[in-house]
Amino acid sequence: MKFKLAIAGLLIAGFVAPALAEEYYVVQEGPTKKCTIVKEKPSSSSSFKVLGVTVFKSESEASGYMKTEKVCTSD
Repeated sequence: MKFKLAIAGLLIAGFVAPALAEEYYVVQEGPTKKCTIVKEKPSSSSSFKVLGVTVFKSESEASGYMKTEKVCTSD
């Protein structure tokens, strides 16, 4: 019985863990070329364009990419 509960707990944790992982996007506003880091992917109808490898696993990773990106303005 304990074995079945342990297996069920591991399965639940396996499905929940990816859903809890945060995702970061570097987006560029069309007219101003200003780049920002956001947690939600912008819709295709917005004036923002997603840059880079699309999904970053940490904010510092996204920030590092944004510093090296030549198309971003430095406001």
